[in-house]
Amino acid sequence: MSSAPRTPSSSGIVDVLVPVALDHAYSYKVPRGVELAPGDVVTVPLGPRQVIGVVWAENANPDPRLHNRLKEVSEKLDVPSLKPELRQLVDWVANYTLSPRGMVMRMTLRMGEHLGPERVRLGVRLVGEVPKRMTPARARLVELLSDGLLRAKSDAAKEAGVSGGVVDGLVDEGTLAIEVMPPPLPPPPPDPAFVEPDFSPAQAVAATAMRKLASSGAFQAALLDGVTGSGKTEVYFEAVSEIIRRGEQVLILMPEIALTGQFLERFAKRFGVRPMEWHSELTPRTRARNWAAIANGTAHVVVGARSALFLPYAKLGLIIVDEEHDQAYKQDEGAHYHARDMAVVRASIAKIPVVLASGTPSVESEVNARKGRYQRIALPSRFGGQHMPHIEAIDLRREGPSRGRFIAPRLAEKIVQAIQREEQALLFLNRRGYAPLTLCRGCGHRFACTICDAWLVDHRFRQRLVCHHCGFSEPRPHKCPHCGAEESLAAIGPGVERLQEEAADLFPGARTMVLSSDLITSVESMRAELNEIAEGRVDVIIGTQLVAKGHNFPRLNLVGVIDADLGLGNGDPRAAERTFQMLNQVIGRAGREQGRGVGYLQTHQPEHPVMKALVANDREAFYDNEIESRERAMYPPFGRLVALIVSGGDRPMTEGFARKIAATAPIDERILVLGPAEAPLAVIKGRYRFRLLVKSARNVDLSAYLRDWLAHAPKATGNLKLEVDVDPQSFL
Repeated sequence: MSSAPRTPSSSGIVDVLVPVALDHAYSYKVPRGVELAPGDVVTVPLGPRQVIGVVWAENANPDPRLHNRLKEVSEKLDVPSLKPELRQLVDWVANYTLSPRGMVMRMTLRMGEHLGPERVRLGVRLVGEVPKRMTPARARLVELLSDGLLRAKSDAAKEAGVSGGVVDGLVDEGTLAIEVMPPPLPPPPPDPAFVEPDFSPAQAVAATAMRKLASSGAFQAALLDGVTGSGKTEVYFEAVSEIIRRGEQVLILMPEIALTGQFLERFAKRFGVRPMEWHSELTPRTRARNWAAIANGTAHVVVGARSALFLPYAKLGLIIVDEEHDQAYKQDEGAHYHARDMAVVRASIAKIPVVLASGTPSVESEVNARKGRYQRIALPSRFGGQHMPHIEAIDLRREGPSRGRFIAPRLAEKIVQAIQREEQALLFLNRRGYAPLTLCRGCGHRFACTICDAWLVDHRFRQRLVCHHCGFSEPRPHKCPHCGAEESLAAIGPGVERLQEEAADLFPGARTMVLSSDLITSVESMRAELNEIAEGRVDVIIGTQLVAKGHNFPRLNLVGVIDADLGLGNGDPRAAERTFQMLNQVIGRAGREQGRGVGYLQTHQPEHPVMKALVANDREAFYDNEIESRERAMYPPFGRLVALIVSGGDRPMTEGFARKIAATAPIDERILVLGPAEAPLAVIKGRYRFRLLVKSARNVDLSAYLRDWLAHAPKATGNLKLEVDVDPQSFL
């Protein structure tokens, strides 16, 4: 990939974009003897502090009145410059999402901390005589270092089981010497020929298409459309292999950090080494090291969360978006962007291929494939001849569980049989905690969050009532705070913790485990629990949507969905799509390696199109119905939506401000402005919320309309806040 030549500033003044919530760059003088060009990373004074920024342009015609008032660039950092394609992406995303350019650019600098050369690390080595005064701690440390190897001070102390003071004491005695540790060696590149895959005929055809796509050296978008268990990962590894051979970099986006555990092992099995990771759980030092490796090109394959899309790759040759349908790709704080869509934009700007992989594609991607905008590469059957799960509906109106129970008798009977066959069963309920509502039987008092428009969820494992929107929690009381009645509190409805309690009662002796995001303390603990399941040390898994995403459980052959209707009744235009995808994915965990998987949907609406499509295993019928209803309503991808969320600490003031904004909307017969109306979640963290929804046809430049509108609209002051969400995924 070629890039435009970098021309140093000739005027002596450059415009620098700084990582703050502003859309414009600031002008600075170039220090004498320093050459700066667009893309260079610099530090500049901004008010009383120094900030890291990026030279965005040469200022060829500076305002002469400001010349003597301009501050100088403080320092040019010794890091690779941001390439033109990345700067163009920042401009594009900021323009499309109406986000300040400074906030979008901030993501490219890894939030701006720890940039520059890696700090020197000091180690200790045994060089002198053992001191006369020895202690057991000193003896352990000397014995450890007797091999003469250089170790980091903290590592030596940890391995010997001593304090840092013991290390310092032996340094003072001259027994140990402090030396600069060499920088860590870059990891070896992945080996495309490390293990040659054994493909089925269908996979071989798809793999050939993947290699052809990767070798094109041009922008192309492909939808790798494969049922669960069809081997999509191994197939797109062939595209990865081709890019590695070309000496370029690959970015593989994943919606959840928890997904990367099994993936890293599969990657290492195929290529001999693990890829580089990028996510929020990395330590600052590791993030700095990985950022540098990505920028200088020594990171060949990067697996990361959505923020990895904005990193400064030296020679990016391919982007893969795994589980492209997943809602986690939408960033809802700061710059509101959808990583899947922006991945396609970045690939288009960089003129490289992009692969979107899913077993249940988003409606947007399905429509693009049907219209020929995306190449469809299909894997319609499972690898190894395994059958897709058989799915049955359990009509809760006719064969529901007894009062106080949530697992229907037929499902409970099937689970008993699975346990007897030494197979695993999964109970799926997308509801964390023990119960979604706690009330008093005496007076009817309901426990609600004090600062949100939401009920408190009973988390029995932690003995607390918790708000899932703001994090507020309080101890679970023993009596009603309203009427004082004791032992009158009732848990209403099930969560996964309550389901485990019922499973323990129904299946005595069975080993159960709850998989829920609020019970996961770290990525490592999550991976350990998934390994326990994969190794067969759990009989009944009880999980939220965490279990629906890409995990492989070899002994799992039965999935029971406790409340299949849960996501259908919230008025969200994407409710049917999300429910179909989630249930398809979670049932798709069953029967991937041995036996025939079976799924049971407990539902009050077996006649709903989503339930009928799942039971009939008729994916085309679901997409046909959903696409037709979207087109009729002019919802995405046939129309465009933007949400304006106004929030504030005072309800009348917030509503009044929202109405003033609505009153300034330009008249355009192609654009419909709805609201303001109270948001479904009317209060979050003590802030009242009102929403306007802007709707237009697909071919209307809605971003330009909004930019013009908001330029003339009243500005938020004081406690008021206005957020713009282009292409919203959540309607709460």
